[in-house]
Amino acid sequence: MTEPLLDRVQAYADNVLRPRALETDRTGVTEQTVRDLAELGALNHLASAEYGGADLDRGADRRLHELLAGGCYNTWLVWAQHAPQVGRIRQAVEQPGSSFDGELADRLLRGSVLLGVALSDVRRYPERYVAVRRTDGGWVFDGTISWVSGWGLNQWIGVAGVDAVDPARPRVVHALVPIGDGVIGTPLRLSAANGSRTERVQLTGVEAPDRHVIAVQDLDTWRAADVAGAADARAHHFGLAATVLDELRAGPHPAAHKVAEVWAPRVDLIREQAYALTDAVTAAGPDAPQRIDERLALKVAIGDALGVLTRALLISRAGRGLSADDTAQLHARSALFALVQGQTSAVREAQLRALAT
Repeated sequence: MTEPLLDRVQAYADNVLRPRALETDRTGVTEQTVRDLAELGALNHLASAEYGGADLDRGADRRLHELLAGGCYNTWLVWAQHAPQVGRIRQAVEQPGSSFDGELADRLLRGSVLLGVALSDVRRYPERYVAVRRTDGGWVFDGTISWVSGWGLNQWIGVAGVDAVDPARPRVVHALVPIGDGVIGTPLRLSAANGSRTERVQLTGVEAPDRHVIAVQDLDTWRAADVAGAADARAHHFGLAATVLDELRAGPHPAAHKVAEVWAPRVDLIREQAYALTDAVTAAGPDAPQRIDERLALKVAIGDALGVLTRALLISRAGRGLSADDTAQLHARSALFALVQGQTSAVREAQLRALAT
C-alpha cells in the first residue's frame, strides 16, 4: 500500500522543488515553501493521527528525507532541522505525567510552527558550548550557537546546552526557546547550502521554563547517542545520489550513462546495508554493541560515491557545469556539504583514514 503523503511530496519535489533548486540556492528557502510543506503534511509527519499527522514509520520517514533532499538540498536542510524534533516532542508529551506545554505541543504536532535546531555544539564541550544553568522553574541559556538553518522562517529553536555546575556530572538540557529577546542571528556566508538561511546565533540570558524542556540527560548518554546517530549513512545522502544518477542518465553522453549504470547498484547496496544495519542496532537496544565502525564505513562509502557521481556529472557538462545556472556545481557543493554536516570527531577520523589508504 502506498503512503499518500509520500506520493504528494514526490510530486512536489519533482514539479516544484527540483526545477527551482538553483534559484533557491541563490535566494534562499521561502516562506511559501514552508507553507507548502505544512499543507502537504510534511511538518508533522511523525505526529499521530490525533494531531493530523501521518505517523510514518522509519522506512517511510527515510523515504521522505530522500525525496526532499533529492528535490532541493537547501529545502531538505531547513526541513530536516525541524522534522525529527516533532518526534521527540511527541515522545515528551506521551510520557506518563508529562508537564510539557500542551498549547505549544499542539501547534508543533499539527505542523503550524517551524523549528530551528541547535544541538551540535554539545560536541565541543568543554572547549566551546552553549551553557545552561538552573533557575527557579526552568533554565537559562547563554552562548553562541555555531549555526541555525532556516533563520527567519523558524519561530522557535530546539537548543541543547550543558549544565556544568557539577563538573563531574555535566548534564545536557534540550529545550525549546522562542526567537525573540536575547536571540540574535548573524548571517553566515556559505559556499554550499547557501540557500538554507543559516546563521550564527547568540543567546544571552534566554529562559526556558520546565514546560518547554524536551529532555535532560547526562552528557555521556547524550554523547553515546550522538556518536551512534552521526555514524550512519543517512537518507539525504541517497536522495542526493538518486538525483545525480538521474541527471547522468538524462545527458547525451554514453560514457555518463555508463557511470550511472555502474554506480547505481553500488549506491543501492550501500543504502540497503546502511538501513539494515541501523535497524538491527536499534532493535538490539542501547546496551547491545553499536557497531560504530561498520556504520562509519558505510557513511564513508556513500560520501565517496557522491564524490564520484558529482564529478562525473560535472565532467559530462564540461565548462558550463561550473556556471551558476547549471545543477552540476550545485550537486557537487551539496555533496561536499554532506561530508561535514553532522560531523563528529569519529566521522572525521574515519573519512580521513579512508583518504589516507
